[in-house]
Amino acid sequence: MEKNNKQTDKTVIRLECITRNFVVGDETVHALRDVSFSIQEGEFVTIMGSSGSGKSTLLNTLGCLDTPTSGEYYLDGVSVRTMGKNSRATLRNRKIGFVFQSYNLLPKTTAIENVELPLMYNPSYSSSARKQKSIDSLVAVGLGDRLNHKSNQMSGGQMQRVAIARALVNDPAVILADEATGNLDTRTSYEILVLFQRLHVEGRTIIFVTHNPEIAHYSSRNIQLKDGRVVDDTRNEHVLSATEALANLPVDED
Repeated sequence: MEKNNKQTDKTVIRLECITRNFVVGDETVHALRDVSFSIQEGEFVTIMGSSGSGKSTLLNTLGCLDTPTSGEYYLDGVSVRTMGKNSRATLRNRKIGFVFQSYNLLPKTTAIENVELPLMYNPSYSSSARKQKSIDSLVAVGLGDRLNHKSNQMSGGQMQRVAIARALVNDPAVILADEATGNLDTRTSYEILVLFQRLHVEGRTIIFVTHNPEIAHYSSRNIQLKDGRVVDDTRNEHVLSATEALANLPVDED
């Protein structure tokens, strides 16, 4: 696996003593407890944990979809916790590219139109610039021959590539992937991991939230959650190559 030489000293994500509590009836659920870590530009980080570990709450916090009860969250140097809803939505649109397990593509809509969506909220792009940026993004993920295909004309792997192209189109500070291989068969999962590893080598910052321990072998760092706390934060000194894993799959492997 080629080493990524583009990691910098720039901190893209910084969490300081993040706590998130939810009141359910008469009980208080402590979803996150004093979570602190930083992620540098160019890292490929997996965040893992079983159901109930706080993984989803952390994902929503990182994605500016939820605000912590206490603590500070800085995204690309900007403090998120005290932001208003509209400011947070703008920051989310400009700084984060989301990739979801279920793709979240608009049905009966072409690949180009799906990828254009984040740019619709950015007034600095004209209609023609939006389209060209979307085409460039689709070509970058290997879908140059599927530009005008609709969601129902594509495989799961192709739909996830459209979702990744959409995540890339705004040149975000962070790509935030939520179980991005969860709905895919083994071979297609490795194809998507090959793409993520290539984006990492190109210098993209990737946070991959998953319950699948296999994914951690292909990232540069793994953060483990349990009961709302970080219980392990380890750098991967022996990153496996998804390209090699894909090449070694049996021909009849699904």
